[in-house]
Amino acid sequence: MKRWSIYPVIIFFFFVSLILTIYFGTETFVVKKSEQKGQVDYIYHFVLIPEEVDNEYWRMIEKGARDAAEKYQVYLEYIGPSRANMEEHIQVLDKVIAGKVDGIMVQGIAESFSSLIDKAVNKGIDVVTVDTDWPKSEREVYIGTDNYKAGYLAGRALIEDTEGSQQVGIIIGRKDAIHQQLRVDGFREAIQKEDRIEVVGIEESKISKTGAVQATYNLLKEHPNITAFYGTSALDGVGIAQVIRTMKPDSDPYIITFDTLPETIDLLNNGEIDALVVQYPYEMGYRAVESLVQLQKGNHPDSIQYTKTGIWHKEDLIRQKETYLDENDPK
Repeated sequence: MKRWSIYPVIIFFFFVSLILTIYFGTETFVVKKSEQKGQVDYIYHFVLIPEEVDNEYWRMIEKGARDAAEKYQVYLEYIGPSRANMEEHIQVLDKVIAGKVDGIMVQGIAESFSSLIDKAVNKGIDVVTVDTDWPKSEREVYIGTDNYKAGYLAGRALIEDTEGSQQVGIIIGRKDAIHQQLRVDGFREAIQKEDRIEVVGIEESKISKTGAVQATYNLLKEHPNITAFYGTSALDGVGIAQVIRTMKPDSDPYIITFDTLPETIDLLNNGEIDALVVQYPYEMGYRAVESLVQLQKGNHPDSIQYTKTGIWHKEDLIRQKETYLDENDPK
C-alpha cells in the first residue's frame, strides 16, 4: 500500500516540473512579439523582396520603405537572395507567401513570378510590384520606373551627345529580366532611325561589377572598334569604365548607364562616364509601403504609378544632385 501511495506524489512533481520547464523555456527562448518589434504596436506586416539584398540600389528602396513603415506603424522585413538568382528569388517569394504576411513588395521579373503573385493575392495578401512590373499577374499596384521610357531616354541622350558614326556595345544586367529587356527595347526604338548609330553586340553582366568587367572585355575583344557603351543596370557603368581605364586608356568611348551609386557619380564627375539614367528608388520604396497601407484599408490606389526618370550630365551634377537628394531621400 505504501508503494502505491507514492505514485500521486511522483505524478504531482512530474507535472510541476513540466509546467516550470515550459514556462521558463518560453521566457528564455521565445522573443515576445512586442519585444521582437521594438515595443511598437504594429498594425501591418509587410515584406520587401529585393533582387539582391546588398545591392546599393535596393538598399535605397529599402530606406524609403523603412521610413514609410515607421510612419504607418508597419513591421517591415527585407528578405531576398544574397546574389541575383532567379530560382532563389522565387523560393523566397514562395516562403513569404506561406508566412501569411499582410503585404508583399517584389519585382515582377519573369513569367515564373506570375503564378506566385496570383497565389499571394488569392490568399488575401496584397502585392505591389516595385522597380519592375508584371501586368499579366494579379498584382494590385506597380510603383517604379517606366523602363521602356528610361531606355528611350538613354537612346536620345546618345543621339544628342554624339556626332558621326557610333558602334554601340550594350551590357544588360540580366537577359531574363523583363525590366532589363524593356530598357534595351526602348533604347533601340530611340536610335532605330539613326543610320549613323549601330548596336554591334550585347553581353550580360549578371548584375555585378565583375560581370560588367567581363562583359565589356568580351565586347571589346569581338568588336574592338566600339565607340559607345550602354549599361542597363547599376554596376554596369563601373565595370565599363574600369576596363576602358586599364585596356584602352587612350580611347574615349561614350558611356551611358543607370543609377546614382556613389562610385558612378564619381565617374560622371571625373568624365569617365558621360551620362546617367537617374531613377528614384527611395520614392519607389516609400510609395510602395503607402500603397500597401491603402490596400489594407480597402482603398484602391492607382494601379500604375511611374516614378520620375531623367538624364544627368556632368554639368548638371551639382544642381541635379541637390535636387535628387532633397526629393529622393529627404533624410
